Amino acid sequence: MTGEIGRLKDALADRYAIQHEVGHGAAAIVYLAQDLRHGRPVALKVLRAEVARALGPDRFLREIRITARLQHPHILPLLEAGEAAGLLYYAMPYVEGHSLRLRLARERHLPIEDAVRVAQDVASALSYAHSHNVLHRDIKPENILLSGGQAVVADFGIARAVTVASDGESSSPGLAIGTPDYMSPEQAAGSRDLDGRTDIYALGCVLYEMLSGETPYAGATMQAIMARHALDPIPSLRTVRPTVAEGLERAIAKALAKVAADRFGTAAEFGDALGPYGSPTTFRVTPVSVSPTRPAHSIAVLPFANLSPDPDNEYFSDGLSEELLSGLSKLAGLRVAARTSAFAFKGKDMDVRAIGRELGVGSVLTGSVRRAGSRLRITAQLVNAADGYQLWAEQYDRELDDVFAIQEEITAAIVKVLKLTLLGGERVAPGRPASGDVAAYELYLRGRYFWNKRTEPSLEKAIEYFRQAIAQDAAYAPAFAGLADCYTILAIYGMRAPQEAMPLAKEAAEQALRLDPALAEAHASLGCVRAMFDFDWLGAEQEFRRAIDCDPYYPTAHHWYALNCLAPLGRCDDAAARMQVARHLDPLSPIITTSVGVQEYFARHYDRAIDAYRRTLELDERFPMAHYFLGLAQTELGGHDDAIAELKQAAALTGGTVEISAALGYAYARAGRPDDARAVLTELLGQSVHRYVSSSLLAQVYAGLGDRERALASLDEAYAERAADLAWLKMRPVFDGLRDEARYHALVRRMGLMDPGPA
Repeated sequence: MTGEIGRLKDALADRYAIQHEVGHGAAAIVYLAQDLRHGRPVALKVLRAEVARALGPDRFLREIRITARLQHPHILPLLEAGEAAGLLYYAMPYVEGHSLRLRLARERHLPIEDAVRVAQDVASALSYAHSHNVLHRDIKPENILLSGGQAVVADFGIARAVTVASDGESSSPGLAIGTPDYMSPEQAAGSRDLDGRTDIYALGCVLYEMLSGETPYAGATMQAIMARHALDPIPSLRTVRPTVAEGLERAIAKALAKVAADRFGTAAEFGDALGPYGSPTTFRVTPVSVSPTRPAHSIAVLPFANLSPDPDNEYFSDGLSEELLSGLSKLAGLRVAARTSAFAFKGKDMDVRAIGRELGVGSVLTGSVRRAGSRLRITAQLVNAADGYQLWAEQYDRELDDVFAIQEEITAAIVKVLKLTLLGGERVAPGRPASGDVAAYELYLRGRYFWNKRTEPSLEKAIEYFRQAIAQDAAYAPAFAGLADCYTILAIYGMRAPQEAMPLAKEAAEQALRLDPALAEAHASLGCVRAMFDFDWLGAEQEFRRAIDCDPYYPTAHHWYALNCLAPLGRCDDAAARMQVARHLDPLSPIITTSVGVQEYFARHYDRAIDAYRRTLELDERFPMAHYFLGLAQTELGGHDDAIAELKQAAALTGGTVEISAALGYAYARAGRPDDARAVLTELLGQSVHRYVSSSLLAQVYAGLGDRERALASLDEAYAERAADLAWLKMRPVFDGLRDEARYHALVRRMGLMDPGPA
């Protein structure tokens, strides 16, 4: 192919400087090239001449461009595809020498948690691609790259293009795509009715190899290997590696089922089944050496300082920071610290290097906003978190109606400085679709500012601003999602009657999704409605998974999926694994670190729960929910004085809520202070005359007093109300005294929860 490559070099001389061959396969030869336009290395993959002739350029290019739409953190993007000098080629970001195949050649057996983490990353990529009707068809270690602690799948384009193109070419029956060691029986048989389960089979083979050191089936010829896939039983994994858990072996065996219908229905299901056996706390993949010139692909966007004379303009500086954070978080290959963790440093005078260590990022973006009338002055600087040196700085003086251009300009400048080779270009649109109406956008920012405060008055104010934004621009999907988030939180926290708030949340979320079907926030809010109001657990799980598919780095989706869907169903291991993902994505979020403890509390691991709550209070000693759950856990351990003190502290920090009052009544009852408990009941019943008080909260106090009849009657009333907090009926320790009651189990079944049986 030497002469042909010479012609290709000449034909592409204005775009790529082809350097040398770095690999080859049955369909293509891979060259290291320099992208002259963007100053970055790329992998230029050139189809062999016989393959290119069999396919034809028009069909190949039409099909391969479909895969260019795939944008996911664990998918290596397609940068370009074309024809030159009679050859077909496509370009992808170059990741130097870090394929899974190279690691297996070096180590043979991977640590179990590393192997599972790689498989989960690949499953996430497959789930996303399959949802866009794209199959890979050639999952193997050579097409899985390890970089920055994550696995990235390459070559979605070539497999789809060759398969679809060859389907229409009767002259090329021998043009097969796939590698026999990892090929499903139906793919080996030449079936054209393949679906995502063929990729699941291949991933099962890869995971088997990572754990055992060899593929499930071997043979002297391609035909022999394919025959063994179709006919031979799955070799026992635990025979060669006894440390593999039985559950993990069962999951792999299901992925490797001979009949597609017997496998996992989706790649996401396979990934979820692997959760308990990985290391979600750290997302750890054993580091591989990287080029010293390659930057760390991680950043934290700290809240921009408000230097305007009017302190009320803080919503704008916070909002600009959030929009930059949202835009950067959509870039494949860039890990962005979550909002809650980054905003934990607001107003704190800390060394950037310390912030970088705390958040685990390589760079930190800081800035300020000064607004005077319609004029804006925005300064931004990017700092290397390792040494504190400034990497880039810029100042922008603009009119307020230019704010969207400012955001895009800042984002593009940062991307250029970081030189992220995993990006398909340097100009990237903000991740959140902005309204073309400046007034609507400003109102939206005000709404998010108050929503983040999470108090009843601030949520009501946020609703007002979101409604004004919608009145200004009725097609602004994020404003509808913000409205859904407000009503969801009001219902979950018991601040509004669920029959009033949840339908409004559902209506707003569905409208957001009509305008933008890929808006993760709207899917997550709709998941909460399905779980905590409709008690539609399957529908809830589907919505949470859609949210995660739309934005795998949105921590709230993982958090709410764990706490509001998996935990109520008693899927404790799944919930804990998912919660640890949320914690990894947002390590300084008080509500997420508290929820880690709630999982332990539900599992009756009270000491572990208390440790988690105390870690939260180290982050924020005034966080009321940590004091609230700490009091509940101490009650179950019999530390009544400490429990009551913690609950009183929670009440003082919130100004008193019905939820905390009910917990205090329960604690009084358990402490042998029935008169105080009944006084709380009287107070709650009095409040119910003029505001919503969940009957589930009354049931907690009755349960503490040992009044089973009233407790069960209150739970029945809570079901009629569709009380959001009833979702955790099966898991709450406060109801352990009712578990031998038939009415309790009847209610559990009515809610669609799995009946745990008498305690």
